[in-house]
Amino acid sequence: MFYSVFLWRKGFREDNRTNYFLLLFAFIFHTLAMTERGFSLQRCPVNNLYEATLFIAWTIVAAYLVLGAWSRLRFLGAFASPILFVMGVFALMPALDAPHGLQPAFINGWSSLHAALIFLSFGAFGLGSVAALMYLTQEHDLKFHKLRAILSLLPPIQRLERVVSGLLTVGLVLFTAGLSLYPLLPPQKNSAYVLSDSVIIWSGFVWLLYLALLIMRWRGQGGRRFAWGALGSFAFILLTFWGVMLLSALHNS
Repeated sequence: MFYSVFLWRKGFREDNRTNYFLLLFAFIFHTLAMTERGFSLQRCPVNNLYEATLFIAWTIVAAYLVLGAWSRLRFLGAFASPILFVMGVFALMPALDAPHGLQPAFINGWSSLHAALIFLSFGAFGLGSVAALMYLTQEHDLKFHKLRAILSLLPPIQRLERVVSGLLTVGLVLFTAGLSLYPLLPPQKNSAYVLSDSVIIWSGFVWLLYLALLIMRWRGQGGRRFAWGALGSFAFILLTFWGVMLLSALHNS
């Protein structure tokens, strides 16, 4: 994250690979830690808010490493690093890593696949918001700092808009797939009230929110509003997901 500050100050005028490789090395250690935790628990490590946060961050970095193979999109890491740093610090809160067995929110089988697909979609939404932030930065520079925009190596805003749209589409497909597994999950207590659970209502709202964004984009109403929508939607997820999960009787039964 600190190295990203220098890239911002330089105006992204260098095709600098250092940030990419720093995230690559972090991704390797992150993957090893998640794998070790999964094997030690004999299940997919998506059982509590601590593991959910790490899984979402892992997905964002994995997607970035693929897109970062193109030099023009490599600066996504400079925009993603502060978000990943904040998520990592948040995940270290002791209360998020509750003892296993007390709150088995996500267990083996369909439940683990359901959770994994949902968190993968959050990763796609998160990287889409990062690309949207890059779009807004480039648009601002074109409007107020034309020389800096010309000298920087950021991709054209048209390409960034397509990247944002593609990532949100992938995210919505994964989110829909995860939600579609809900009927296959083990029955919960008080199942008659499941549809009124906070996480179900929240998930429906998030699904409609991203669907509306993509419809707006497909109808040719992209640009600045679309970028702000992508950025604001993921900010909404980050700010509300944890509270919704803690309030959900379905995921704490």
